[in-house]
Amino acid sequence: MTHVRAAKAHPAAEPVTDPSASAPPGADNALAALDYFRAALIAQLTGGISPSALALAMADWLIHLGAAPGKQIGLALQAGNAIQALSAHAAIALAGRPLVCPEAALDRRCATPPWRTEPFQYWQHCFSEARKWWAEATTRVPGVSAHHADVVSFCASQWCDVFAPANFFWSNPEVIERTVTDKGLNLVQGMGHLAEDVRHRLLGLPEPGLERFEVGVNVAVTPGTVVYRNHLIELIQYAPSTPQVRPEPILITPAWIMKYYVLDLSPENSLIRYLVAQGFTVFCISWRNVDARDRDLCLDDYRRLGFMAAMAAVNRCVPGQRVHAVGYCLGGTLLAIAAATMAGDADDRLATISLLAAQTDFTEPGGLGLYIDASEVHMLESVMWAQGYLSAGQMAAAFQSLRPIEDVASRAVQTYFLGQRILPNDLVAWNADSTRMPYRMHAEYLRKLFLNNELAAGRFEVNGRTIALRNIRTPIFALGAVNDHIAPWRSVFKIHYLTDADIRYVLTSGGHNAGVVSEPGHPGRWHRLSAGPKDDLRAGPDEWLAATMQCGGSWWPTWTEWLAHRSGPLRPAPSGVAGRRPDDDPGAPMAAPGSYVMQK
Repeated sequence: MTHVRAAKAHPAAEPVTDPSASAPPGADNALAALDYFRAALIAQLTGGISPSALALAMADWLIHLGAAPGKQIGLALQAGNAIQALSAHAAIALAGRPLVCPEAALDRRCATPPWRTEPFQYWQHCFSEARKWWAEATTRVPGVSAHHADVVSFCASQWCDVFAPANFFWSNPEVIERTVTDKGLNLVQGMGHLAEDVRHRLLGLPEPGLERFEVGVNVAVTPGTVVYRNHLIELIQYAPSTPQVRPEPILITPAWIMKYYVLDLSPENSLIRYLVAQGFTVFCISWRNVDARDRDLCLDDYRRLGFMAAMAAVNRCVPGQRVHAVGYCLGGTLLAIAAATMAGDADDRLATISLLAAQTDFTEPGGLGLYIDASEVHMLESVMWAQGYLSAGQMAAAFQSLRPIEDVASRAVQTYFLGQRILPNDLVAWNADSTRMPYRMHAEYLRKLFLNNELAAGRFEVNGRTIALRNIRTPIFALGAVNDHIAPWRSVFKIHYLTDADIRYVLTSGGHNAGVVSEPGHPGRWHRLSAGPKDDLRAGPDEWLAATMQCGGSWWPTWTEWLAHRSGPLRPAPSGVAGRRPDDDPGAPMAAPGSYVMQK
């Protein structure tokens, strides 16, 4: 067990930073404002996508492809081989001989027996050859910048997938078969679903089925009390559910891009409820849904009014104890910044740091990296400059555009052709309950972290002083998810290179959200970890992967065991939660989930 020392006193929330200190270059200049206004108008027509960024990527690819005779010859040879293979396939099919084409397995939707018949198998073969050709044409072109190659390759892949045979009635044998069996009833039901979806979209209503989930009724229902509130956060303390608890509290900092209750969904998959059941005293930040009046909130305001203010409140509620700090996604990045700042100030109130799907190095930012270059950041800054924030719809559009067309089309075929409505689950309902991002904070986040990678490069400043992740000596638990396209697990792994702290790295199945919401008993879940008690090697991610073992089930028990090992002995649980201090908020204490999570 770790030795427990008294936590240092820390002042409550500080006032909001002077807006001029963090303004993007030229944002308050009248001539620069004209440029912002022009870009904001264009963004309304393009959905926030920078046409200049896309044009530059396409031009870079076309110019270098036109100047690469070797690449052109290779593509011509590949096209010739494809034509030869397709001709042989057609000849065998016309002769009535059976053929099993391995290319049909490339589209996971086309692995069922109906797709092994002609002409459906031939169409799938044609699609696979075309997709392979375009993949080769847009990758490994000599001279093209890596970012432009990623953009062009992604666009080509998405465009090809639009024309997959599985997406059309006449070329999908499963749809044809169902239509014959159901005598067209599936299409009638599908048209009804389409009409319902169009009506919901035109009226601005949520997706059908989302009304089944209501915050505070059947999601976000773990008992607790709001013990602190300021302009930016509500802090929820959850009631103990065990006779004994660990002395060190847990403080969770979720991302403010979405509502906090992704970690407190339904009772059976609530991470917060699970932690409470393991004997931990849990606090969680619930972020305010900002509006245009908050346009000048900066990234450091989120550190001070968010994490640091919550730390001070936790210290008052559980005095004399260090804190297990947990950060998820963007909240994990904020936690890393705060922990490095605290280390530089010799503030030792943190017992451990847990970074869940959180990046500290942004050189490999995943799918969002497709949008992040100087042109696109200027476009986003202009949109936020005009309205004071990035809206939930604009943010959702960016994430939706990153979804593979195959996934979107598969759901459309299921709903409109097969007539089967797939009702959303609680995670989908939470994902639709998004929030706004203030102009100044998000502009700083994109420029300082995504574009310039200042945190990993040792150039990030807090209060006029450069902070260093290298100063962190607090034990770190880092979680990556194998299918995470927002914070790729190899990117999360880079925390190993940025600090000398004792790091426990775990890789879990699932993606950015489902990998974290991975309760014990969930079928098909697994996680990987090193055989030793800690990750002592500073090797690459692939070497780490080769040296680890795969364990069946959720990573939650592995994490709570790690936390318990760094906690003091159990002691009797308090009878309730600490009351709110009058100088925090004169209002009466409010039950969880509080009021900020209800803001639209």
